[in-house]
Amino acid sequence: MAKKRPQTKGKQQSQLTDGQVPVVGAREPCPCGSGRRYKACHGRAAAHAVTELVQRPFEGLPGEGDWVALRELVPAATVELPLKDGLPDGVPSVSLATVLPMAWPALRRDDGSVLLGLQNDTASGDISRDLADTLQRALTAEPGSPVQARRAPADGPRLQDILDPDGAFEPIVHPGFEFWVPDSENASTEVSASLERANAAAIPTVKLSGVDSAYWCETPEKNHLRWVMPHPEEQLLDALARLHAAGTSSLGEDTRLVGSFRAHGLTVPVWDLPSGMGAEDIEKPAAEFAERLAAALATDAPLTPEERRARGGLTNRQVTLS
Repeated sequence: MAKKRPQTKGKQQSQLTDGQVPVVGAREPCPCGSGRRYKACHGRAAAHAVTELVQRPFEGLPGEGDWVALRELVPAATVELPLKDGLPDGVPSVSLATVLPMAWPALRRDDGSVLLGLQNDTASGDISRDLADTLQRALTAEPGSPVQARRAPADGPRLQDILDPDGAFEPIVHPGFEFWVPDSENASTEVSASLERANAAAIPTVKLSGVDSAYWCETPEKNHLRWVMPHPEEQLLDALARLHAAGTSSLGEDTRLVGSFRAHGLTVPVWDLPSGMGAEDIEKPAAEFAERLAAALATDAPLTPEERRARGGLTNRQVTLS
């Protein structure tokens, strides 16, 4: 009969609680001292914690609708981010960017400023936690260096813990990606070529000024308005159905509410617009629609048969982005 191995590391294991076990590579020995690989020990609970999907990762942040739009809809935009504890020494500014060169998660520029990329694959089900981890590492990175992706600790802070809850969130939509480099006119040939390729793929986009989180965009065949709305999905679909059945869901002549996206817990209605209708032309109709929508949202009467059919059509044309 084989002898049992002495449990020489059991004592070390018992001295560490789950919260004290650091995150390591999946195939590395678990730091708790069990002798097993991390993925077969404390990594199981950590993996479950970081893959659990957070339906509304930007909830509670100023400008939640704009966070969703910049993550899913807007090609080139930046926003200055105010930190709850202020800027660290040597960091003159922190800005969110829709996307960065080489899809870097973040970049610490030569002058110490930080750019945080939003449109990146994330390792967990909580985008807010992943972005917060990247931001914290960017604040201490060497100037002039990008920050690489990694799995955020399951108990790490979220953006809601780091950013100033009273700070403004005011996106600046750019026609291209010149914001990547401080002096794009004198950039190297390689950088200039990269910028040219990125700019060629960017869809012209403008943020409306009269309503929140609404973005006009231009495509070859027709233009669109994509409007991220904060209302509960079922209530919003009922309200849109009431307007659609009444023939008041459009934004003017030759415009049409064609459906909606579902992204990060919010609903994004989409309108087709004529190719000749620019962003400035849609400002007044959008403001008028907002008033009609507010009235429809305040109605709690049961839907009529016509409104139920309209709601079914809108639901069938809904696409989930995330």
